[in-house]
Amino acid sequence: QSSLSQITWVFFSQQFCLLLGSCLGGVFKRTLAQSLLALFASSLAISLVFAIIPLCHNVVVLAVVMAVAGLAMGCIDTISNMQLVKIYQKDSAIFLQALHFFVGFGALLSPLIADPFLSDTNCILANGTANASSNLPHIRKSLVPHHPGNLSHYDLPMKGMVVTRVSYAFWIMALINLPVPIAVFFLLYKERMVPCLNGSSHPLLSADELALETRPGDKDELTSAAQRPPPAAGHEDLFSCCQSKNFRGASFTYFAVHITGALVLFMTDGIVGEYSGFVYSYAVEEPLAVVHKVAGYLPSLFWGFITLGRLISIPVSYRMKPATMVFINVVGVLITFLLLLIFSSSVVFLFVGTASLGLFLSSAFPSMLAYTEDILQYKGCATTVLVTGAGIGEMVLQLLVGSIIHDRGSYSFLVCGMIFGCLAFTFYALLVFFHRMYPKPSPELDEASPGKAAVPEDTGQYQR
Repeated sequence: QSSLSQITWVFFSQQFCLLLGSCLGGVFKRTLAQSLLALFASSLAISLVFAIIPLCHNVVVLAVVMAVAGLAMGCIDTISNMQLVKIYQKDSAIFLQALHFFVGFGALLSPLIADPFLSDTNCILANGTANASSNLPHIRKSLVPHHPGNLSHYDLPMKGMVVTRVSYAFWIMALINLPVPIAVFFLLYKERMVPCLNGSSHPLLSADELALETRPGDKDELTSAAQRPPPAAGHEDLFSCCQSKNFRGASFTYFAVHITGALVLFMTDGIVGEYSGFVYSYAVEEPLAVVHKVAGYLPSLFWGFITLGRLISIPVSYRMKPATMVFINVVGVLITFLLLLIFSSSVVFLFVGTASLGLFLSSAFPSMLAYTEDILQYKGCATTVLVTGAGIGEMVLQLLVGSIIHDRGSYSFLVCGMIFGCLAFTFYALLVFFHRMYPKPSPELDEASPGKAAVPEDTGQYQR
């Protein structure tokens, strides 16, 4: 029984803590034990949060609970991406595409699970609710995955008897998520990292067995890496990525690659957020004036083609370099927005353009992550920077576009998308430029040689 303006703060608390969690996830990158323990705690926290949400009868309590969920989701996002990069390295692009396919699949599936439990009449029984009940179909169509639309102009009753079955949707989601912490606990057990249990005598596969293509030279390199002495104690600090001593001697291109990569994802993930959040509002306004029921399919179409694109990208990434895939992504987004502007009066092309945009944006994040980590020799720090940049873009650009549409009208929705697409392409071009300037690792230099100070001191080796 809270107002929509109050609920906005609940979403804000989750998004803000999602960013904090993305940064916090980088803390747990050093060892397998830290990563698995953080994943176990975070995934278990999400199940607990879903179970508790229906029991929150105060909007402040709900905001705190959703903030905890945001922290957990941010940690999972960073750790899962980072560990795939560290384990599979040059093969990581394929696994990153698979990971983000399931992200899109979840975004597509979860509203379908919730839909049967959403009320077609008002959730609060009170006198004079006829007008409010007639608003519910529009409100439901505005509640797209992750991104609530502009609902401030709808009025709902605040007093009366609450009649809703939506609690079951949250409890079902809590049960669906429960196998995840169980699976992570099983990994901890297999790696003999559970204090009270001995675990199995055979741990998980080693790095050379995990590689998709193990060539003789690679295997020798992995063996020699395993025989190296552990790094100095000073490098075992959890915050080693953020310590200034590890950046001494690093060239400016090292920082430029981080920044330009994060800016590309700031734009592309920001486009995902603002497009899925406002395409419904754009469609129902003049000049298109699409009926509400038809316009409601646009966000689902967008997320559906994002999921399809990520599925297609799994085999494609095996044959195509990440840099090429990112180039196709940003150019495709730019061309799609240009055509959407040219055919802005066509409802049919709005649907075609929405599907096309979903396809081109689908693999941008995992491809950029694989490309950047490949440039930086899989140090792992780039993952935290890129995930955080993407999360900030998703939150900031949605707020920015919402205010611009309110002041300038619906046509500015496409203009903003075109501008963001141009900026994404510009930052990608700068990234390629800095990649060409970035110093290549010298094979004849010893690992401990001070001459190898072009990158921060971090063995990048996967530790148990």
